[in-house]
Amino acid sequence: MEYLRLLRKPTVLVLWLARGLSVIGERLYAVAVMWSVYASTGSASLMGLVAVLESAPYVVLGTLGRHLVARFSSCRALAWLDGARAAVTAALPFLWSPDTRGTCVLFAVVLLLGVLGALFDPNLEALVPGLAEEERVHQVTGLFDLTARIALITGRASAGLLLLVFSRIELFVCDGAAFAVSAVALGLLARHGTVMAGRPSAARPSARARPLLRAHPRVGLAIGVYGLLPLCSAATTVGMPVLLATRYGAGAGVYGLLTAAVGVGALIGNPLAGHWRPTGWFAVCCGAWAVDGVATACIGLVGRVSALGLLSALTGLVAPVAAVSLRARLGRFPPTERVRLMAVEHTATRLGGMAGIALLPLVIRVSPRGSFLMAGATVAVLAAGVHALSTRLPRTAPAPGAAEGGGTAVAGY
Repeated sequence: MEYLRLLRKPTVLVLWLARGLSVIGERLYAVAVMWSVYASTGSASLMGLVAVLESAPYVVLGTLGRHLVARFSSCRALAWLDGARAAVTAALPFLWSPDTRGTCVLFAVVLLLGVLGALFDPNLEALVPGLAEEERVHQVTGLFDLTARIALITGRASAGLLLLVFSRIELFVCDGAAFAVSAVALGLLARHGTVMAGRPSAARPSARARPLLRAHPRVGLAIGVYGLLPLCSAATTVGMPVLLATRYGAGAGVYGLLTAAVGVGALIGNPLAGHWRPTGWFAVCCGAWAVDGVATACIGLVGRVSALGLLSALTGLVAPVAAVSLRARLGRFPPTERVRLMAVEHTATRLGGMAGIALLPLVIRVSPRGSFLMAGATVAVLAAGVHALSTRLPRTAPAPGAAEGGGTAVAGY
């Protein structure tokens, strides 16, 4: 299997472990913070504010902070970022208290960790294509997509289990430990080699997003649609419990099964996406997003729980197909442009997630079924529309991945 062959390379294995631990740390932290806020305030609105504060730095830095983001495009810089996240999360329970002052401190820490994550995530993803030769960029992108999905699932599950055994303070310590191990792994990688080709980050000028997107309009359209995809996931996350309770009389057990169906679909779809190398990446992305949107809309129409399970598995199945195809395409750009486009992608998805958090609860109050129809139809129609629009666009040259050695790892970084 191609993934196993990639993991035999020490640089791939170390960065793969670092990525997985970082995502697990993020999930543990998210659950611990949400639990702390709700336990101390009993306010669902403040829980939503936590999510907004965590996402806002991605939007601000992705829009205005391109020079700052570009300064962290090395393993050594990423190790320092994860070390800082380890220190902050481990210190948080000792700074927090169940009163107004403690809640303000918690919000400030959430914002700080959001800034650190906004600097870390696009740069780490931009390192991934440099792990393999240009012809294997699709496979290595699929491997790291699978890593993130497994870590998301295990992070949420382990957080729930740990809360049954440990206190919130101990959970934050576990969270800090995950970030710390990731920092050590990235530090070792910085000492013994590199994964990103090109000049050292200190000498690398920061690319501008607008000229890039004008030169590659299909990339811009794809990132735009991908940014609205969180509408579907928000409908599933926020609207599904309400739909199950009001329409089917079902509870948490059924919701857990449906969530598991999404995860199973993703774990099946990722190896298929990682080993399949389509020539028309844009058509593949649009097709996968359209299927995701239609399946989400149908969740609001069907009348059986078994059909919900099949549709949930379908949404999980097509998600990695589009994600791997898009990120593999971004991975073929030179390092300077790659980092900038990864940051734009994160900005778009965070904006979409914030829009979903703000809008869908309002629709759910009126009609739980309508929330699925609105979210799914929006994504499906937009995916079909941009694909039709793309047929009128002029063909652009492939991203000049070899211009700075974009697909080949070199020593001395």
